[in-house]
Amino acid sequence: MTDNDVAPVRTTDLSLPGPHSRRRAWIVTGLLVVFMMVNFADKSVVGLAADSIRRDLGLSATSFGLANSAFFLLFSVCGAAVGLLADRVRPRWLLLGMALLWSVAQLPMALGGGVAVLVASRILLGAAEGPAFPVAQHSALSWFPNHKRNLPGSLISVGTTLGVVVAAPGLTWVIHHHGWRAAFGLVAAVGVVWAAVWATLGRDGSHAADTPVNAVTEAGDPGPADAPYLRILRTGSWIGSTVAFFSTYWLTALALVWVPSYLRDGLGYSDTAAANLVAVLWAVNGVAMLGQAGLTGWLLRRGVRSRWARARVGGITLIVCALCCLGLSGLAGGALAVVLLIVGFGLPGLMVSVAVTSVAEVVPGRRRGGALGLMTAVVTTAGLVAPVLTGHLVDTQGTAGYRHAVLLVGALLLIGGTAAVTLIDPARDARRLAA
Repeated sequence: MTDNDVAPVRTTDLSLPGPHSRRRAWIVTGLLVVFMMVNFADKSVVGLAADSIRRDLGLSATSFGLANSAFFLLFSVCGAAVGLLADRVRPRWLLLGMALLWSVAQLPMALGGGVAVLVASRILLGAAEGPAFPVAQHSALSWFPNHKRNLPGSLISVGTTLGVVVAAPGLTWVIHHHGWRAAFGLVAAVGVVWAAVWATLGRDGSHAADTPVNAVTEAGDPGPADAPYLRILRTGSWIGSTVAFFSTYWLTALALVWVPSYLRDGLGYSDTAAANLVAVLWAVNGVAMLGQAGLTGWLLRRGVRSRWARARVGGITLIVCALCCLGLSGLAGGALAVVLLIVGFGLPGLMVSVAVTSVAEVVPGRRRGGALGLMTAVVTTAGLVAPVLTGHLVDTQGTAGYRHAVLLVGALLLIGGTAAVTLIDPARDARRLAA
C-alpha cells in the first residue's frame, strides 16, 4: 500500500442531524431492508416451486428458463428509467408504487393462470422490481454522509439475502402443504402489508444532493453538482463496479432459478435438504455482506482509501469465489462440492454493496439515482440471459449442463474480480469529475 492509498483528513463531511433524525434514518433503513426481503421472496417463489410448476404446466427446462428470463425483459429498462426519475421524484413514492405493483403481478398466478399468464406476470413483476435496488439504495444513502454509508448500504443488500433465507423454508412448506399457487398469494399479501407500513413511516433523507466528499478541492470548493452522466459512465469506478456487479448478478440469477434444482437433480439432495442448503447459502451471503461493511468501515476510519477498503476487498473476494466455482464445476457431488458451492455462491454478494457505495462516492447526489439506475440496467441483463442459457444446457446435456453453467459463472467472477481490483478508484474519479 502506498502513501497515495491513505486518505487525507476530511473536514467537509456532513454529519447526521440530532437523535430524532438518526432514529428516523434507521427506521427507514429497516423498512428498506424488509422491502428488499419482499423483493427477493417474490423472485424466489418460481425457483423453489420449479419442479411443481414445470410438471403442472408441462414445461421443459429451456421453456422454464425462458419464462424466468422474461422477468428481466423490462427489468433493465425500468431500472434505468426509474433510477433517472429518482433524481426528480421523491423516492418515497416510487418505492410505494413498486411494492403495490409487485403484489398485483403475483395475483394472476395465485388465481390459476397458465403458461401465458406466468410469462406476462413475470414481465410485469420484473418491470416493477427492476428499479427496486437502486431506488432503495438511493433512499437509504440519502440519510447518511459518505463515511457512514457502508452499514446501511450493506444492510439493504443483506435484505436480498434475508428474503431468500426466510422464504426458502417457509415457502417450501407452503408449496408442499398448500400448493405452489398459495405461495404466490402469500408473497402478494406481504407486499401489500409492507406498502401500508411504508406509506405511514417512509421518508426521504437530507443527504440526497450531497457533493461527493472526495470531489472537494484543496481550496475547499466542491466540484460541479451536475456532472454529465456521460462523464460519470466513463469513469473507471463506474465501469469496474458495473463489470464486477454484472458477474455477481449472473450468479444471483442462477442461484434464484436453478440452484434448488441443481441441488436436487445434480447433487442428489431431497427437496427439504435442498431448501435448507439454499437458506444456508444465502445466510452466508448475508454474513459476508455485513463482514464487508464492518471491514470496509474499519479501514475507512483508519484513513484507507476506497480503492483498497472497498474495491480490493470486493475484487479479491470475487477472485477467490471464482476459483471455488471452477473447482465445483469438476465435481458431481459430495461434501466438498457443497462447501465450494456455499463459498463460491455465498460470498460474491458483498460486491453489490461495494459497487453501490463506490459509485455513490464518486457521483454528485443529484446524479446518484441515475448513475445507480444505469448501472443496474446494465447489470441485470445478466438475469435475462443466465436462466434461459442454463435451461438450454440442462436440456441438451442433462446434469452435466449444471456443471458447465457453474464453470461459466467461475469465468465471469474472475473477470469481475479483476475489473474491481484494477479499475475502481473513487478518489481518483471524483477528482476527475471535479476538474
